[in-house]
Amino acid sequence: MSAVLLDAADIKRTLGRMAHEILEQNQGGSNLVVVGVMRRGYPVAKRLAFLMTQIEGSTIPCGKLDTRAFRDDSKGKDFEDETEIPFEVNGRKVILVDEVIFTGRTIRASLDALLKFGRPSEVQLAVLIDRGHRELPISPNFTGRKVETDKGDHVSVKVQEMDGEDLVVLEKGAS
Repeated sequence: MSAVLLDAADIKRTLGRMAHEILEQNQGGSNLVVVGVMRRGYPVAKRLAFLMTQIEGSTIPCGKLDTRAFRDDSKGKDFEDETEIPFEVNGRKVILVDEVIFTGRTIRASLDALLKFGRPSEVQLAVLIDRGHRELPISPNFTGRKVETDKGDHVSVKVQEMDGEDLVVLEKGAS
């Protein structure tokens, strides 16, 4: 059984709200950069950076971060790093973006990967969906939607850039 959590219009509104919240909490966009966790966190990050750029009237840079080599479940595998961070990270406020937070393990790997590029003054986490069930003490600063799930459930985020549509679906696991 599955249920639509967010359709395209919901995602658009949610990202608009999140962009305003990020700018408000940071007193504007100066010194902010946005880094999206690959795969689907990156398109979400690009949209947030674009929305913040429109609001502020000045460019908020955006990059993408490949965390595969830093994950604890992919040790020993060889990956070509697809990270693209075309700006300075040192001393900047980094808004780290992922589409879903679950256990926190991807974000832990993301922090390790990000620190290869320098030492930010601060890292803030923005997620489209927070589904709970953390294994690590990591929580987002900005959340699009918090969703109650069972551990066996799956949250599927589709983005236009990769999937041809914007949609968030909760797929119930076997109970």
